[in-house]
Amino acid sequence: MGVWGTKFGKWSIVIVSLCLAIVGGQTQSARDTENGLLAVTAQLQKSAASQNVHIVEVDADSIATIHQFPWPREHYAALVRQLDAAGARSIVFDIEFSTPSAFEGDVAFAEAMAQANASIVMPTFSQSASEQSERQLDTLPIPAFRESTTLASASVKPDADARLRRMFYGTITDGTPRPSLSAQIAGARGAVGTHFPIDFSIDPSTIPRHSFTDIENGNFDSSAIAGKDVLVGATAIQLGDRYGVPIHGVIPGVTIHALAAETLIAGGLNEQGWIPLLLGSILFALLVIGAKSYRRLTLTIVGGFLTLFVVQAVAYHGAATILEIVPALIILTITGTAQIIRIARAELRAKSQIDGESSLPNAFAFARTGKANAQFVGTAFIKDFDSIQTVLGKDKSGSFIRRLAERLQSSAGISTIFRADARILAWTHSDLQALTEQFTAIEKALRKPIDITGRRIDVSLAFGVATDGDLAAASRAAGQAAKTGKVWHAHEDAEATLIEQRISLMGELDEAITSGQIAVHYQPKLRLSTNQIESVEALVRWQHPTRGNLSPDTFIPLAEETNRIELLTLFVLQQTIKDLREWSDNDVAISAAVNISATLISSESFVTAAERTLCETGVPRDRLIFEITESATMHNPDLAARNLMRFRDLGVEVSMDDYGTGQSTLSYLQLLPLTELKIDRTFVQNAHVEKSDALLVRSTIQLAHSLGLRVVGEGVEEEECLAFLREVECDYAQGYFVSKPLKTDELVPLVKSRDPAQKDTTIAEAR
Repeated sequence: MGVWGTKFGKWSIVIVSLCLAIVGGQTQSARDTENGLLAVTAQLQKSAASQNVHIVEVDADSIATIHQFPWPREHYAALVRQLDAAGARSIVFDIEFSTPSAFEGDVAFAEAMAQANASIVMPTFSQSASEQSERQLDTLPIPAFRESTTLASASVKPDADARLRRMFYGTITDGTPRPSLSAQIAGARGAVGTHFPIDFSIDPSTIPRHSFTDIENGNFDSSAIAGKDVLVGATAIQLGDRYGVPIHGVIPGVTIHALAAETLIAGGLNEQGWIPLLLGSILFALLVIGAKSYRRLTLTIVGGFLTLFVVQAVAYHGAATILEIVPALIILTITGTAQIIRIARAELRAKSQIDGESSLPNAFAFARTGKANAQFVGTAFIKDFDSIQTVLGKDKSGSFIRRLAERLQSSAGISTIFRADARILAWTHSDLQALTEQFTAIEKALRKPIDITGRRIDVSLAFGVATDGDLAAASRAAGQAAKTGKVWHAHEDAEATLIEQRISLMGELDEAITSGQIAVHYQPKLRLSTNQIESVEALVRWQHPTRGNLSPDTFIPLAEETNRIELLTLFVLQQTIKDLREWSDNDVAISAAVNISATLISSESFVTAAERTLCETGVPRDRLIFEITESATMHNPDLAARNLMRFRDLGVEVSMDDYGTGQSTLSYLQLLPLTELKIDRTFVQNAHVEKSDALLVRSTIQLAHSLGLRVVGEGVEEEECLAFLREVECDYAQGYFVSKPLKTDELVPLVKSRDPAQKDTTIAEAR
């Protein structure tokens, strides 16, 4: 995933987003967006004016009544007298009086203002000398009007989009600082040249209004004016003096001054800038970067946006505070976009690492995830894959590969299986010897066919091994094993490692026997006629101090190859005889079988040593069984028969193990001094469902009984299989459904139980 997938990468996205948000939040487009969103927030909840500010409108009706404009200033004099008589607190003019008019009118207006008890405020403002000039011209009322009035600034400065959103606290005109009309009305103080936002959530229609001519003529409720601040200004369209504002469109300047005054009367709007919401957005950005799916990402982004908008609205309407939101939105937008890209990349990467047919991780996935931690890689080459694909059809091949992978995982304890090629599965392991043990476990597990939509598919695999996660080398090794008919083949590096491990392991075997690392467990055989445990098979276990519990398939073949099998077998024989005697002393009458390697049957030293052990220990007759494989008799059947007869003369019974997998003939069965025949699990475990297996098992039992031999069915793992063996009159059943291999202290209670085949707990543990 690269730097974008690390924690540092996630923080990098947030930091980059933060920088872009800070920079981008200062652009004009960001300011325009901010203004637009603030307008939306402001109009979510309208508020009413305080009723302390009244507007006297120079409206169209007044102009029509007086019939001329500018009006003779006697009209303004009459207005002042009427408002003063009504008890107005202040009379604030938003009308220019910078040029003289008729002498009588100016005198009358000046006298009315001088005699008024109300505070009279007249406007001043600045304007550019020309459109391209930076020189400012100040406009003030004529001197006669200044003597008895307060001067206040009516200057405004619209934003770049020609909308008026803010009002000055005050400006300088004629070299003197002047409060703005709104600040004068509200009695608010602020630095000259600074401005404040106007609260456009105030509904202009709630500001009390009066027509100029109605006030002049006395047609109004004087009590409504008492104690109020009165703003006098033009609202008639033909007089101009109109500005665009948020929410309300184009409205008269006098209304804007009134809204600004109302804003200050209410305490004003507190501007906290973009930092508060920006900090909150960082928390959401981290959640966004942590989202692993489009659904989670969408919910987080939408939740972030909604939270920011809600917080902004609550702050505005609940705490009269403006929080700028655009930088926060920029962070969420950028991190959201980045995460969409990351998720899309991850999905594409994941898709590229999945085999489309089987849904298993493929060779690309192995290269990214498997190879990094792979000391050794094992591969399984599917023999006759083309034939299997032809039988199943290409649409069922994926199901077959999945089922095969499941069989490998369950039988060998593999966590992840990769489909490296059409016919090659791969996995990794940290221990080479344990990896080769997995091959044996898998081979045994595949003796049972794989069922695909009612078709039972026999699968044969060849395995390969390589070091350092070299998948190609392991695949070639598996192919080589398939060509040569071997179970598995190791690439030369793996072969060298394996040889080194084997030599080391065999060097520890002698010490393991003397130090108690080697133990003997016993797997029960159920006598079907009595439903009792009457025999067991001795199985050797090696609890290695550093490698843990080693499977017999790991060290027994090595012991045979390195001529250490005799010592190991004699140890198992001696321990089994010892346990047989203890069981007999405790009234546990069972027999025990010891496996004798093919190489030992023809070994005079082993036969002699075994005879000496039997004579010295005095094992009870017919309680000890030697199990041999068919291959043990193939090389020299006459010598094998003579040596086995020597054991028979000492009271040892002889059992032929894995019957059916070799080349036994009736003559062998007649030649050897056998007392028992064990049918290989390959045929037994599916005999209750496979007609061909059932026929072989049934005919073998009949043959053995005709020769006076008892029969053991191996590999019983299901209740139905056990029922089948009862039906065909098999003598004994052995397998995990009966019991797993047990220590001697676990075995005795089971043997003494009345109905051991129904011991569900034991069966469940075994399986």
